[in-house]
Amino acid sequence: MTSFRRPTRHLARRTATAVAVAGTALALAACGGNGESSTARSGHSGHGNGSSSSSVSPSAPAPDAAHNAADVAFAQGMIPHHRQAIEMADLATTRGSAAEVMTLAAEIKKAQDPEIQALSGWLKGWGEQVPADGADHSEHTMSGMMGEDDMSTLEDASGAAFDTAFLKLMVKHHEGAVTMARTEQSQGANQAAKDMAGRIVTSQSAEITRMKGLLDR
Repeated sequence: MTSFRRPTRHLARRTATAVAVAGTALALAACGGNGESSTARSGHSGHGNGSSSSSVSPSAPAPDAAHNAADVAFAQGMIPHHRQAIEMADLATTRGSAAEVMTLAAEIKKAQDPEIQALSGWLKGWGEQVPADGADHSEHTMSGMMGEDDMSTLEDASGAAFDTAFLKLMVKHHEGAVTMARTEQSQGANQAAKDMAGRIVTSQSAEITRMKGLLDR
């Protein structure tokens, strides 16, 4: 009986020890698993935070959102200035006679329409007022803007007389736009607006030279 009981007790102790070791191993594995999972989650969370940071950035103010009073003045002044240039260009399609004048008018409209849209979008993004469309020309004092008498002269002219009046007035109009654009280049803070100003200086200066050449013929 004694020899039988001893192995049984010994076997019981071995079994208990094995169970305890197994339990400890499982616990350690669980802890290790939790730690690894936590670390993985932490690492993923860290990556997620990075991703979250990236995903939030589009809604945060973009670098181009930075602006100053000169940028606002440029946008609010150039919108009606461009609108009037397009109005003048539209008159050329029905009153002009020279192909060069009508081609130039079409190019002016094609270039300035998108710029009006961009300028309007910037003003809305900055929380500033977009100039109302169709406002009286006398309300605007930007450099080169035509008064009502000037616009009436264009509206009443046709043929070669229109071509000459259009070119003279558009030279003056472009010179005003170039002056406004150079002010933006020197005083503005918004890079997109300054870039547009640079394009206006380049393109409209070239058109001024072109129009003066047509007038000298």
